[in-house]
Amino acid sequence: MLPRLRRFAIGLTGNGADGDDLCQMTIERALGNRDKWRGGSRLDSWVYRIMRNIRIDEARAGQRRLQTFVDEEAGGSVGAMGAQEATVELSDIDAALARLPDEQREAVVLVMVEGYSYREAAEIVGCPTGTMNSRLVRGRDALLAMLEQEA
Repeated sequence: MLPRLRRFAIGLTGNGADGDDLCQMTIERALGNRDKWRGGSRLDSWVYRIMRNIRIDEARAGQRRLQTFVDEEAGGSVGAMGAQEATVELSDIDAALARLPDEQREAVVLVMVEGYSYREAAEIVGCPTGTMNSRLVRGRDALLAMLEQEA
């Protein structure tokens, strides 16, 4: 499950370092609360929900920090880009994905990247299936529009 958790964490945070931190916090919390997991229920859904809740808490704390500190992305454009087109395209997709609202990004990552059904993704984030469907449609459309603008 760890590769899937890490992929979801990177999708939520927008970069590998923050994704790894989120993944570690999630595993620590899941292990510390393993007595709260109901046997017979889906372990992956339970852990994804923990990750999502940590991400929400961290995002709120991050917004408070941004009011005090300089944005860490300020130095992100220093240095030369790689020459491989695939790297640039993935970078464009990651950047566009990062610009989506959190709810749409969650939907896109869970359904389109992780391969969960709408129902499973809805259970993970705790919303109705129809809501997950509309979040995914809006997120996918916004993502495609951003990528077309960059092309």
